[in-house]
Amino acid sequence: MTALRPSMAALSRSMLRSGMSKQVPRASTILPLRPPVLGQLRGVRTSPFGRGNNNNGSSSGLGAGGSGSQAVGAQTAPVPSFSFPHEAPSADAPRSFSAPGGWTRALTSLGIIGGTALAANAFLNRETRDGPMDAFSREYLNSTFKYLAGGLTMTAGAAVALHRIGFSYRLMSANPWLVLGLGLATSIGGMIGAQTLEPGSPGKLLSWAVFNASQAAVLSPLLFFSPALLARAGLYTAGIVGSICYVGATAKDGQYLWMGGPLLAGVTVVALSSLAPMILPATAFRTLVATEAISLYGGLAVFSGFVLWDTQKILAHAKAAQAGYVRADPLRESIGLELDVINIFVRMVQILAMQQNGGKKK
Repeated sequence: MTALRPSMAALSRSMLRSGMSKQVPRASTILPLRPPVLGQLRGVRTSPFGRGNNNNGSSSGLGAGGSGSQAVGAQTAPVPSFSFPHEAPSADAPRSFSAPGGWTRALTSLGIIGGTALAANAFLNRETRDGPMDAFSREYLNSTFKYLAGGLTMTAGAAVALHRIGFSYRLMSANPWLVLGLGLATSIGGMIGAQTLEPGSPGKLLSWAVFNASQAAVLSPLLFFSPALLARAGLYTAGIVGSICYVGATAKDGQYLWMGGPLLAGVTVVALSSLAPMILPATAFRTLVATEAISLYGGLAVFSGFVLWDTQKILAHAKAAQAGYVRADPLRESIGLELDVINIFVRMVQILAMQQNGGKKK
């Protein structure tokens, strides 16, 4: 599951759709972004997460001791300071709750979240457990959610730090196969250590930190998107994950454990679709569009199902740990949920970016 986030090529295309389609040639949208491409972009606002931005929206430097311009043919154009530029919000977009349309936009978002929760409860939670959850299972589930919150906080904080020092720019300019290989090796290594070592051991916590750091490194280019878009994606992700976890926690024990096999088949298809942009030629445009749709929307459905399955699996492990069959390890349980949340969040970011760009073209 660690390899199922969209590839660097897919992420590049999403960034270009969200604000760069007019400045970058079509052929550039299917390859990882290179420094020469960035040097040709003018007149757009740089990411607020970067440093060295001047008043006209272009970068005046590449950080401490960096060069502030790059020659492109006979002209010299400013290069963003370790950040990919994106378009500023439209003039009529609400910037606060008090602005015209601000409360409407906020209430619409809350309505989407509430509707998701009600729909999930209505369609998936028709048969609830007979009695309240026992104290051990409730504490085990709560401990898992605490580790989940800690892991996500660690990943988000490390991603922001890496983005600020310019790691995102170098990552997007690197060979995508190298990024995929190193990211997989580091992430899987940290995940194995965090899941197999004894609970509470220093090595287990260190492996958990390595796992979250590897997730942050791969996810740091998401900070090229506008903070408003990331906030909306985070809000929607929280609504999806929260409502599905509630269903999994209140449904009958083992009611959705049968979903493991179908979800494994679905995640295999999504994984292959995610790798398609790195394998297929640029001329296979229709195929690339289809595979990206499967990766985004199919992945959103599959990982939402994994949230439900993982929640029920955690409760099943809590019963087994209470009986003494397995050791209690909430940290290990949280890793599966963390991967689900990350995959849902990344896909929500891309979907919102595509919708935003489609609205601007109308």
